[in-house]
Amino acid sequence: MTIDPALKNLEALFPADFTEDQKAQAKTQFLKNLSLEAHRFYGGKMQTVPKCDIAGLNWFNVWYTPGVSKISTTIREDNDTSFALNNRGNLVAVISDSTRVLGDGDCTPPGGLGVMEGKAMIMKYLGGVDAVPLCVDSRGPDGKNDPEKLINFVKMAQHSFGAVNLEDISQPNCFKVLDELRDACNIPVWHDDAQGTACITLAGLLNALKLAGKKLSDAKIVLLGAGAANTTIARLIIADGGDPAKMIVFDSKGSLHLGREEIKNDKRNYRKWEICEKTNPGRAANEAEALKGADVLIALSTPGPDTVKREWISSMAPKSIVFVCANPVPEIWPYAAKEAGAFIVATGRGDFPNQVNNSVCFPGILKGALLVRAKKITDGMAIRCSHSIADFSEKRGITPDNIIATMEETEIFAVEAADVAQQAIKEGVARVKLSWDEVYQRAKADIAEARSLVEDMKKSGHIKAVPPEIMQEALEKAIAATKK
Repeated sequence: MTIDPALKNLEALFPADFTEDQKAQAKTQFLKNLSLEAHRFYGGKMQTVPKCDIAGLNWFNVWYTPGVSKISTTIREDNDTSFALNNRGNLVAVISDSTRVLGDGDCTPPGGLGVMEGKAMIMKYLGGVDAVPLCVDSRGPDGKNDPEKLINFVKMAQHSFGAVNLEDISQPNCFKVLDELRDACNIPVWHDDAQGTACITLAGLLNALKLAGKKLSDAKIVLLGAGAANTTIARLIIADGGDPAKMIVFDSKGSLHLGREEIKNDKRNYRKWEICEKTNPGRAANEAEALKGADVLIALSTPGPDTVKREWISSMAPKSIVFVCANPVPEIWPYAAKEAGAFIVATGRGDFPNQVNNSVCFPGILKGALLVRAKKITDGMAIRCSHSIADFSEKRGITPDNIIATMEETEIFAVEAADVAQQAIKEGVARVKLSWDEVYQRAKADIAEARSLVEDMKKSGHIKAVPPEIMQEALEKAIAATKK
């Protein structure tokens, strides 16, 4: 069977006698195989090209010396002009120490480049935002990662960028790095694994609760995993009206509560201790107990497919909502969660219904922050983005298998950029004031330009299609590995 270059309907590529489990496993392996060979074919995903006209080589005297001297002295007199006179106003640094890359753990500093380039590509194509991947070695003489080294690096590099996107930093270092940089830097510092995941998860949860006929303030919510993502999800849910007394969060050692002295005594884990102080007054003993009668499960923990048990989901309240977002394999396959009685199931993957993925969030929220030259991204801006996504999705129609807008709905990014920009202005963290429509139109135009640039490069042959034989070989290897 010919593989669709757009990679749609992947399930149809696998043998008819494959079980649902085998199809899911084969699909994951196919995507990994194809990723390796496609990256090898292109030599990565991003490149640098000029954005200005070069009518002749004498223009180098304008773009570089002696003309550029005027740019340097102008910025020296007023540093804020650097946002308008250079690409800084639309440029994000995607920074990581590569200590927690997706579900693969510590991949060494250069091991994170594929993910950071991916973030840069998504920012450009979906948000019209330029980005640079920077994987940093923050290890000290003892071989351990030192958060201070990463903090100092970002402080020193911030003057070249309009915003910083932190990525794939292991906990507890991720908490310290984000919180110190949010206060120390004069540009937005955004941790997408934490804030981005929390933002999109809250958006999906709001619409799932609407379909289930439940209120956020009444919902019993269990969170499996207590890393950067789920601790921030819990914080935003509480800030948006969730009841902390009806919330239970688990880490690898059990539920978080006031009795967890080892967390209290570890000053690096202050974000987890905040959750201990606010949630789980009944001190639930285990996941099975906690999920009895629960309305919502939000899992960002160990990849499955058997991390979450079918019987746990069967014990949840009617019209239960299950978010299983581990990468690359969810904590339970969506079909299994449905068979166990879940009303709505979401994952972090785009090849299943209800993808709850940061990619619907971070291009828009960063674009909005950049356009008003915000000094930071506040929790209020993140919550506003969540509601922007949820409202946009509800207006175009939501169902149990379609609770949230997808990356294909281009307008969502311009809408959330405009909503976030207005929140930044309202909270007094914006350097410039633009109307909702001004932000929306500028974001929409930049996104359209980024997409048409890619199409123009494809038409002119500067970007070639992945050869069909590479896709076919990746598929055959995946089927063979699954049959073993």
